[in-house]
Amino acid sequence: MLERTLLIIKPDAIEKNLENEIIRRIEANGYCIVAKKKLHLTRQKAESFYEVHQNQYFFEKLINYITSGPCIPAVVEGEDVIKGLRKLIGATDPKNAAAGTIRKDFAEDGTRNAVHGSDGPETAAREIAFFFD
Repeated sequence: MLERTLLIIKPDAIEKNLENEIIRRIEANGYCIVAKKKLHLTRQKAESFYEVHQNQYFFEKLINYITSGPCIPAVVEGEDVIKGLRKLIGATDPKNAAAGTIRKDFAEDGTRNAVHGSDGPETAAREIAFFFD
């Protein structure tokens, strides 16, 4: 089934100039980037985006990190892209990510983990609408 999902290339990946390699891997797996932009999230926007985690112990660290530099939100389209992109991304903590995944290859830890990907259709729709008209 043709789907759309949100990918965010996070500040640590941009600091390391990995955005082109991340996009190359996504496109090499048959997915298309149909929209993207580079921006620097304000604290208010970051707290709104990650509000689902506001009561978690890692919330403050996450907000400080995601606002520490620019990020690139992108809409990715393809057959079963939500499941496929999450497999390509790998587990949140790179220590638990499969070999060859984006996080295994590029992430530093569970917070500075290179990318974000929506976890389901409802989340994808909400997250895409957060960044794109």
